[in-house]
Amino acid sequence: MSTARTHAIAFQGVQAALIEVEADLGNGIPGFVILGLPDASLNEARERIKAAARNTGIPIANRKLTVNLSPATLPKFGSGFDLAILVSALSADRQISPPPNTVYLAELGLDGMLRPVPGVLPAAQLAVALRLPNLVVARGNEAEARLVPGARVFAADHLGQVLIHCGADAAGLSINLRHAAGARQPDAPAPPEPTDLSLVNGQGEARLALELAAAGGHHLIMVGPAGAGKTLLASALPGILPPLDDLQALEATAVHSITHGSESPIAALRRTPAFIAPHHTASLTALIGGGTRRMVPGAITRAHHGVLFLDEVAHFNTGVLDALRQPIEEGCITLDRTRGHARLPARFQLVMASNPCPCGRNYAAGTGCTCTPMARRRYFGRLSGPILDRTDLQVRLNPVPGGQLVGQQANESSAAVRDRVLEARARAAARLQGYGIGCNAQIPTRILRHELDYPMATRHAVEAAAERGGLSARATDRLLRLAWTVADTQGHQRPAPDDVQIAAHLRQNLHTA
Repeated sequence: MSTARTHAIAFQGVQAALIEVEADLGNGIPGFVILGLPDASLNEARERIKAAARNTGIPIANRKLTVNLSPATLPKFGSGFDLAILVSALSADRQISPPPNTVYLAELGLDGMLRPVPGVLPAAQLAVALRLPNLVVARGNEAEARLVPGARVFAADHLGQVLIHCGADAAGLSINLRHAAGARQPDAPAPPEPTDLSLVNGQGEARLALELAAAGGHHLIMVGPAGAGKTLLASALPGILPPLDDLQALEATAVHSITHGSESPIAALRRTPAFIAPHHTASLTALIGGGTRRMVPGAITRAHHGVLFLDEVAHFNTGVLDALRQPIEEGCITLDRTRGHARLPARFQLVMASNPCPCGRNYAAGTGCTCTPMARRRYFGRLSGPILDRTDLQVRLNPVPGGQLVGQQANESSAAVRDRVLEARARAAARLQGYGIGCNAQIPTRILRHELDYPMATRHAVEAAAERGGLSARATDRLLRLAWTVADTQGHQRPAPDDVQIAAHLRQNLHTA
């Protein structure tokens, strides 16, 4: 009886875990058993592995093969264990001598071709952190794996190339690369360009709110009739946001690798904030993540360090919207299930858009609205008070007059707005650099109330605005954070009473219109 060990990586949500792949060849009735809570696709690996080894010219011994994926209590999913299992099995049979401290990440085709798998970037990060710097991956994952400093990557198109790397005799191997060109993934499609603000006519107040949202990282809701420009404005937000820093880009790219990494190659870190817009029929699991056995990241995790846009938000299920309360406050969500739990990142910027009523004509004087008062209350009532309480900017939009739509006057571009946003972010960063905070929206309450300095007139203005609007303690803090952003865009060292008035107007607009 002989045994051998290799390593692979498993995922629970977005958390990577090192898996020790143990193979044992023993006497008895020939068979192939995989232990360690494999799912259906992993159980099917037995036939893929046997066919790939046979077609490469180095078949697995016709003996009793037992493969254990340790820790055995952690569920394993997907086809990314194929290569590690086969290398471990051939090593147990003394047909190869794989190098130590190596992690294997690839799916096997029946002809021995290596296919890319999702999650290689976070897997490589974990491997390097655990002092297992050698990675063997499919050619389609090579560029992604090399994004991790310290990783020593061996990329291959075919199983035979990996076996030669592990000490097999090349003379007896069959390396058929005639399908290599077709097996490679196409080049990664360029992400869609954000909408340019020059396409938005009118809507001066909404444009100001969007600029403040970008400058301070604030949440935003826009309410107005169909065709007023709500979706167009929201889609322009990523184009005026600052690029992600190294840590943010690494986290955002790791999430993308886990959720979409096998669809197209990842050759560089994602510097542009993601824009995720789920349909209003999205379920609770689709939005926040989860699953009965496998923890799958939801839309809020895919929007990590980006924008989560909920169009027609009044049509979302109330329970689905209320599930956003915790991640809005904490920047993450903890999912507990009977089979385990996972902590998923969810530091997103929430943007919502809605019609004012079912018919969409309840704007200005509201004379064109055909909805009953009860229908209007029921429609907008799906947005619970706690969700609106956490939304810093609340703006009403009216239809754009026809003269503005066909006018020749040039609108301000996203590039010009982005320059002002970057200046405001720089002022905030200089003020908050000692606290490790990225933007005004993330200032903790203790620092906001006790460590940042305000003129007495500003304090009185905040108190008056909170009393006049009936704001909660949370809403008052958010009003103060927004006032800091207004001050940054105006070039003020500290919020002035006028800055507070602007912030209060943009926050209370839905209630006072």
